[in-house]
Amino acid sequence: MARFPLSPFSPAFWRSPLRGPWLTSVLGVVLLGGITVLFVTGLVSYAAYNPNLAPVNDKTPDKGILGFYLFSWPTSPHWLYRLNQGVHVTLGITLIPVLLAKLWSVVPKLFTLPPARSLAHALERISLLLLVGGALFEFVTGVLNVQLDYIFPGSFYALHFYGAWVFFAAFVVHAVLKTPMALRNLRQLREEKSELTPAAPAEPTVSRRGALWFVGGGSLLLFGTTVGQNFDGALRRTALLAPHGGAEPGSGPGGFQINKTAAYAGIREAETNEEAWRLVVVGRDGRTVRLGRADLLAMPLHSVALPIACVEGWSTSDQWWRGVRLRDLAALVGHDEDPPDVLVESLQRRGAFRRAALRANQVADSRSLLALFVNGEDLTPDHGYPARIIVPAAPGVLNTKWVARMTFGDL
Repeated sequence: MARFPLSPFSPAFWRSPLRGPWLTSVLGVVLLGGITVLFVTGLVSYAAYNPNLAPVNDKTPDKGILGFYLFSWPTSPHWLYRLNQGVHVTLGITLIPVLLAKLWSVVPKLFTLPPARSLAHALERISLLLLVGGALFEFVTGVLNVQLDYIFPGSFYALHFYGAWVFFAAFVVHAVLKTPMALRNLRQLREEKSELTPAAPAEPTVSRRGALWFVGGGSLLLFGTTVGQNFDGALRRTALLAPHGGAEPGSGPGGFQINKTAAYAGIREAETNEEAWRLVVVGRDGRTVRLGRADLLAMPLHSVALPIACVEGWSTSDQWWRGVRLRDLAALVGHDEDPPDVLVESLQRRGAFRRAALRANQVADSRSLLALFVNGEDLTPDHGYPARIIVPAAPGVLNTKWVARMTFGDL
């Protein structure tokens, strides 16, 4: 019986007959399109936080030129962030089997000796290490965030943002070097031997096309058990792998998805009842008004249908919100025309985004409300009673709950 080396540094160690330039090229072309979409939607998601507006929104300080593409986040269409983040998260999870198969197909190259045959070869090996490490880092941190496992050594936003730039830079270098070869491999009728071809292949137990069907089936399974978190009703029940999949968390007008409960945020009923709670609104030249819930109910109330969409990829369908327009609150404190930015502060005592800033265009939109009701009933404590922000196309964390103070002015 033939004996094969036990060391992965020996070419004879890698025996799978599936490995070869054709399989690697197919997987690489799929990732070329998918990862490009992931990178673009990730940058768009980052822009939606308006990080240049105020330090409270910026979780990635010292980004420098990496923020060159940032712009004032629009409010139309109102489902923009819901679509972008749904695509970003669902596609990322769907690509996991493809990424793992791609890494498996090229893993022998990580053990090639000598480590560098030339300067060009050394640069290629370095880019490959950055590519593999960056891919694993981005996908792992992304999945942990989707699963609400916040075990990061720092802010997820900063880690994922800077990691994305390192990974994509290596990805672009790799794509420029390898795409022409990959396309050539796909066009060839017969596969030529390469460094990916095993030196002493074992007997095949499945064809390469069978392997691709297996990978595609895994991606389809992940898609089918994740995408439902972007919808309500029966489709949400199919999202078995998503924290916001399955049944709705309750029934009635307030029975739709949330991230933070009032208990988690440290909100006490004693500070949210009508006798105790007051909204402090500050505006031009320090002008300040204090409004109870009865005062807000006496103002003109407006209704709007808007979703909740979060960075983790889950969203709700449009809910009917009713409350006071933000621009009407700005007018109370001297900003009668062209309402400015606003800093919103919550009663929440711990966790990120206890404060959030909104741009002037978000304040001016007639659909932007300080909501008091949802779906015809008072807000529930978990949905932000006695008052919360709701802004079209904004990430969920900027729709601050349990609002205590609003300061209008240029930020």
